[in-house]
Amino acid sequence: MTLPHPPHPSDERAGSPGPAWPAPAPGAPIDAVVALPGSKSLTNRYLVLAALAAETSRIRRPLRSRDTLLMAAALRELGVEVTDHPGDEGHDDWIVEPGPLRGGGRIDCGLAGTVMRFLPAVATLADGDVHFDGDPHARARPMSAGMDALRALGVTVDDDGRGALPFTVRGTGAVRGGRVDVDASASSQFVSALLLVAARFTDGLTLVHSGGPLPSEPHITMTVEVLRDAGVDVDDGEPNHWRVEPSPIHALDVQVEPDLSNAAPFLAAALVTRGRVHVPDWPQYTTQAGDHMRDILDAMGADVHLTREGLTVTGSDTIHGVDLDLHDAGELTPVVAALCALAEGPSTLRGVAHLRGHETDRLAALAAEIGRLGGGVQVTPDGLRITPAPLSPARLRTYADHRMAMAAAVLGLAVPGVEIEDVATTGKTLPDFTTLWSDMTATAGPSGSTAAPARKDVSA
Repeated sequence: MTLPHPPHPSDERAGSPGPAWPAPAPGAPIDAVVALPGSKSLTNRYLVLAALAAETSRIRRPLRSRDTLLMAAALRELGVEVTDHPGDEGHDDWIVEPGPLRGGGRIDCGLAGTVMRFLPAVATLADGDVHFDGDPHARARPMSAGMDALRALGVTVDDDGRGALPFTVRGTGAVRGGRVDVDASASSQFVSALLLVAARFTDGLTLVHSGGPLPSEPHITMTVEVLRDAGVDVDDGEPNHWRVEPSPIHALDVQVEPDLSNAAPFLAAALVTRGRVHVPDWPQYTTQAGDHMRDILDAMGADVHLTREGLTVTGSDTIHGVDLDLHDAGELTPVVAALCALAEGPSTLRGVAHLRGHETDRLAALAAEIGRLGGGVQVTPDGLRITPAPLSPARLRTYADHRMAMAAAVLGLAVPGVEIEDVATTGKTLPDFTTLWSDMTATAGPSGSTAAPARKDVSA
């Protein structure tokens, strides 16, 4: 069965916020098991490698969200077959059949950083021009570092000097490779993009990061491990320096881990409501940056317990203020900032200047929306200082940013009357977010109760 083209959230195309969603405020401890779908970061890396592999791959329990459907649709536009196939326990797998990459197509990136940054490198191997564009918000996201790296490798990229979408990659079917320097201080995705395709370059690739501090390094570690799973020889023994040898890419047969970053708001709910949340199948070892949430919640006062069955977080009487460097886990910042606004003391979040170039300027957006509720937030050169204050209900904006919508839902747990504009933007990585959230909050006891009811399973 051919995959459908992903829908566009309302404000990403038309600018309309649509009706607001009333955020549940349970008023009592929750007690839920929340089973989450697969990781977006892993799903899209597996899709790219499978498209470049020598034989057919199978991706088990992939995430099906706007970002991953955009990736699958883009690969089909390049001549790769991506189809559904029945898997276990009622989950459909994806079968990926690679083939010669064709030019002449138009890639819709939506607002997916992995599509707009990974696939231009793949398009260099196509037999003609490939045009890239996306949502209006996507045209503000930094892209020049990736374009400059491709040009340094001899690839023609036409962008009329914008350094951003839209642009055209003029594929020639082959890239020689060699050494290239890239300033990936705006996004680690520029490094991952080149590493994912490097084994298909004639001479492989020596890649050197030559800019400021590299953000979200766990995502690069994830890319390297995925490459090794596919039989690619990657030398990452020297900091900010990678060598990929030319080689065939082996077919994959992999199961996608749950998305640990998408787990963050649900785990935070345990702390806010003084309840319990269990996420099954939390990996004992993972390269996902979302795993940092365990240490963050522990520092903020939660009881955090990891077993082979999964991760359980139990809230305490108070939420502690923190001083955290989130450089390696910037995607967690919105949810952590929401917790900081509900804490008993001030907090400082550092190392996340690069969040200004995400789906929106997340630092400015968090300051605006927490401030809209009455919280005190100061934007610093590399993060936020948050001073808790009494909060009042308000209608919160999401800026076409799934993480902002999730952070708003966390705030709504403690502030009855919060409404969230365009909560559907969560479909970027978690299409069933509102259903999961409502089911989780429904596990709370009656208003004013101090004890959680029997635990209830909540599954995507």
